[in-house]
Amino acid sequence: MKMIEKIDHIGIAVKDLNETLKIYTEILGLKSAGEETVAEQKVRVAFIPVGESEIELLESTEPDGTIAKFIEKNGEGIQHIAFRVDNIEKTLEDLKSKGVRLIDEKPRNGAGGAKIAFIHPKATKGVLIELCERT
Repeated sequence: MKMIEKIDHIGIAVKDLNETLKIYTEILGLKSAGEETVAEQKVRVAFIPVGESEIELLESTEPDGTIAKFIEKNGEGIQHIAFRVDNIEKTLEDLKSKGVRLIDEKPRNGAGGAKIAFIHPKATKGVLIELCERT
């Protein structure tokens, strides 16, 4: 059974979304697909399509947000890689049955109307992996 369809996006933690967006748009010539605030996750995001995948820039909206904590510990940079799946609930069940440690046992709402869930980085040699289902 094929679980992963493709890389959906790569999440990059940034201190200043507007300043970082200029690097991708003005310097690299890419176009932003828009910005969104996800209050539940305490982030403001911008998506930049690149081929079949996207770059997701993430700026924390609160000092206690996950992205703010990540930047405090690691500095700005790649925070996660997201894989597109066609059925996130089934994928989570499959991973649980294999004994994979999950951050999210059930999907939650992400940016762009996606259903998302994270695999714990201790289960993936330090890489934070997001599963993403888009309808």
